[in-house]
Amino acid sequence: MAEIQEFHNRRRYELFSYLPPMTPEQIRKQVLYLISQGWNASVEHVEPERSMSRYWYMWKLPMFGEQDPEVILRELDECRRAYPTHLVRLVGYDNYTQSQGIAFVVYRGAAS
Repeated sequence: MAEIQEFHNRRRYELFSYLPPMTPEQIRKQVLYLISQGWNASVEHVEPERSMSRYWYMWKLPMFGEQDPEVILRELDECRRAYPTHLVRLVGYDNYTQSQGIAFVVYRGAAS
């Protein structure tokens, strides 16, 4: 029961934040979905205390036209290793609608 209370007391961030943390396979499926929609992946990160800010730091440039899920997953992991206490999210930019097609926190950081 303590695990459930701890989960419900955590701060919520975007898509999927009301669900338990995703497994690596579930993250992979979301990356595959992003690619299948023709969206461009981008990795962003921010300190937990600034997470409600409009602006997150961009990890490198968006991966325009990237079709290999392993490249995207590797960038997520590299960002996580570089900023272990930060929140790391994956964003899928839709060129057609000029908006985000998907955005969700992949890693919550060691301190959050």
